[in-house]
Amino acid sequence: MKNISFVFQMHAPYRLKRYRFFDIGQDHYYYDDMATEDHVAWLVQTSYLPLCKTVSEMISLSKGKFHCAFAVSGTMLEMFQQFAPEMIDALKELAATKCVEFLAVPYAYSLAAEYNTNDFRDQLDKHAAAVESLFGQKPAAIWNTDLLYTDELAYDLNKWGYKTMLTEGAKHVLSWKSPNYMYQSAGAPKMKVLLRNTALSDELSFHFSDTNWGNYPIDAEKYADRLKALPEGEDLINIWLGAETFGIRQHATSGIFDFLKALPYYVMEREMGFLTPSEAAKKMPAADTMSAPYPLTWSGEAKDLSAYNGNDLQQEALQKLYAVAERVHLCQDKNLKRDWLLLQDINYLHQMNHIDQGETWYESAYDAFINYMNILSDFLQCVEEQYPTTIENEELNELLKTINNQEKEIQRLEKELKAAKAKKK
Repeated sequence: MKNISFVFQMHAPYRLKRYRFFDIGQDHYYYDDMATEDHVAWLVQTSYLPLCKTVSEMISLSKGKFHCAFAVSGTMLEMFQQFAPEMIDALKELAATKCVEFLAVPYAYSLAAEYNTNDFRDQLDKHAAAVESLFGQKPAAIWNTDLLYTDELAYDLNKWGYKTMLTEGAKHVLSWKSPNYMYQSAGAPKMKVLLRNTALSDELSFHFSDTNWGNYPIDAEKYADRLKALPEGEDLINIWLGAETFGIRQHATSGIFDFLKALPYYVMEREMGFLTPSEAAKKMPAADTMSAPYPLTWSGEAKDLSAYNGNDLQQEALQKLYAVAERVHLCQDKNLKRDWLLLQDINYLHQMNHIDQGETWYESAYDAFINYMNILSDFLQCVEEQYPTTIENEELNELLKTINNQEKEIQRLEKELKAAKAKKK
């Protein structure tokens, strides 16, 4: 039986304010709250809330047979809580249906997985705590930033207890293989890997209202027919989209919401079903092994990290940012730690891309670089005041290990104390 796995991804960065060279050392607040609030309100009203309403109707009309997942970053959840609490309510309603899975996502939607393993794990833990607190779910499947995957990363995640990863079904990795199967990782055989069907996903994201597209017009019945006609044995079709596809990239007047709402009827009529990524991983055995020794993402034509680290500007920003990771981990300054988290957002790096800046707030990639580096210079000065660079990294690492060991020991003792109290009762 063929099953479709829908995932809707939500993330937006905090907007940075114009930060001049002469602000360095004088102004330690880097964000444009008004611009951030306006942007979040636009996303929510134009796209995210209508999408949640549509998904709720799909679940209801299908009598609970439509299942899907959401990948919402931690910073996006924060913005919802601060600027659009109605979104939190809408997501809680979806969680209550038991038909929607919330995936694990790096809290700040960063490249920590590539540049600092300790911070990556911290971000996953922080995100998991937020999801469990808000929606009562403990995330089990990983949507890394822009579907970033390597075999080594799969090994680490499996060691930390995760058993399911999502990544891009890129041709240069798959070769002749199809993305429409369950795979296992070459880096961790116990790690199930789901692959995005790039063609079918991008068709909805970029071509739904394109009158020059070969399959135009795309309607729910025809789309379901194409899914059903896929070769026998290709039983897992992963349609993963940025949530802004609905209402922004494809305007509501295009009929995109009506298409989505009608799709479960035609899918079930053809005896196909819907699964969340974790449901698929539990239900379906791996058909083969997939390997990606180098970073694989869903970004750009190359499907790698070049959109974020492909030029000298981006590489300098990344080098300076992650060079102070150990010092930030040791400090107790909450504001400094929060800035460290927020400044890792990949959107700031994307703005420095000479070829494709995406939605840009700057005149050029160099303009974006200068603004970010001014902010980073001030941030680095603040870090230097707490932990001067005269202290060697090795010394800091040893101190960090000691602190981590102490925290683990405290947690162990707290568990023992809790168990002892339970026995007395």
